[in-house]
Amino acid sequence: MGNNKKIVVLGGGPGGYAAAFLAADKGMNVTLIDPGNKPGGVCLHRGCIPSKALLHIAHLINETKEAKTWGIDFGEPKIDLDDVRNWKNKVIDKMATGLTQLCKQRKVEFVSAKGNFKDSNTIEANGKLYSFDHCILATGSRPAQPFKNIPPLIDSTDALELKSIPKCLLVVGGGYIGLEMGSVYAALGSQVTIVEMTKDILPGVDRDLVRPLHHRIKNQFEAILVNTKVKDFESKGSKVSVTFENESGTEQKVFDQALVSIGRRPNTENIGLDNTKIKLDDKGFVIANSQQKTGDPSILAIGDVIGGPMLAHKAAHEAKVAVEVLNGENSDFKNRVIPAVVFTDPEIAWAGLTENEAHAQGRNVKVVKFPWGASGRAQTLGRGEGLTKLLIDPESERIIGVGLTGPGAGELIAEGVLAIQTQTKAKELALSIHPHPTLSETMMETAEVFYGTATHIYKKKRS
Repeated sequence: MGNNKKIVVLGGGPGGYAAAFLAADKGMNVTLIDPGNKPGGVCLHRGCIPSKALLHIAHLINETKEAKTWGIDFGEPKIDLDDVRNWKNKVIDKMATGLTQLCKQRKVEFVSAKGNFKDSNTIEANGKLYSFDHCILATGSRPAQPFKNIPPLIDSTDALELKSIPKCLLVVGGGYIGLEMGSVYAALGSQVTIVEMTKDILPGVDRDLVRPLHHRIKNQFEAILVNTKVKDFESKGSKVSVTFENESGTEQKVFDQALVSIGRRPNTENIGLDNTKIKLDDKGFVIANSQQKTGDPSILAIGDVIGGPMLAHKAAHEAKVAVEVLNGENSDFKNRVIPAVVFTDPEIAWAGLTENEAHAQGRNVKVVKFPWGASGRAQTLGRGEGLTKLLIDPESERIIGVGLTGPGAGELIAEGVLAIQTQTKAKELALSIHPHPTLSETMMETAEVFYGTATHIYKKKRS
């Protein structure tokens, strides 16, 4: 390898440790600094992994209830909250311990401390100065909390602690975090109310994909209030009184707890960025180009801290670009296809161009859909509400957008990402033999719909 560059990675989340590990693999001298006791960042300790562990439990509870219609009655679940919490924490600890071991194997020095820039080539952590040739900034983000701090208000980090199951829970924000956590608490026994200020949950997501989810969760949640704003919170003993405002006026309701999930803010304050040449935008995000370079020649930035989709897999791939650039390789994040997944039940996943984006750009696209009601595998799961959707360029016949809703959509979207990234034509997808009976077949049959040759639905042939 022979590359002895001294690299400090500030932030130990999926972007940070991916950068540290790849830099070490390329022969660089790497120090990874993070406030946590072990690597993993928000995603592993307070985000992606614990939430998915709890969502799996929620899905299992819901599925046992649905099994009654299939002739199997498991009875009411008995929930031991301590055991649930311990299992979730064991998952986190096992993965964090694995990352710690990988640091040792790669000879990455892990420093458990908050790092502050002293200048463009020095960071202070635990009272010690760490000099570097280059730093990769990966400090991530935190939940936004615009409301006054009163005890019944919690954020997603608090919600994942699972300290108790409130009888009545308000979730402020109908985005993916609010819906995921709302689903967990509803399955565990809370009466969950979602409030969203826009006209529907998951604003910005394709309505074809959201519709099956909305139909399913409206029976699991106490209420879904859209076009409604939260004006104020007020403590009422151990409870919280919430003032709502909509076109009908204002209304007050009392809840045991309120989960605020209305976005995240970048962690760019109080880390000494004013001692560097890094520039921030008006929302506090670090300005970086598609090679992850910032206004400071010594510092690159990746992940949530530079904005865009706040997704762990985006950060991890930006990390690889940053390290490759530092290694003198011709690497760029431009034109990468980034999938997004909402891990509700049903899951929603998409990649590439959406139908709304195509219309906004005035782009000519052909939209084809395959309803999972025609999927044998979906029917055997009792989940015929799903949908697979492709956006195809009618001239080149290339797949330029993929959307899915249904169980396992987060797994299936990877095929869509590959198709878009490699500029696959619909014909190639249609001719690729998919195993039967599987949900993956819906990708193949949706491509066949484009040509009017799908076996399990009738569509007039394309001239």
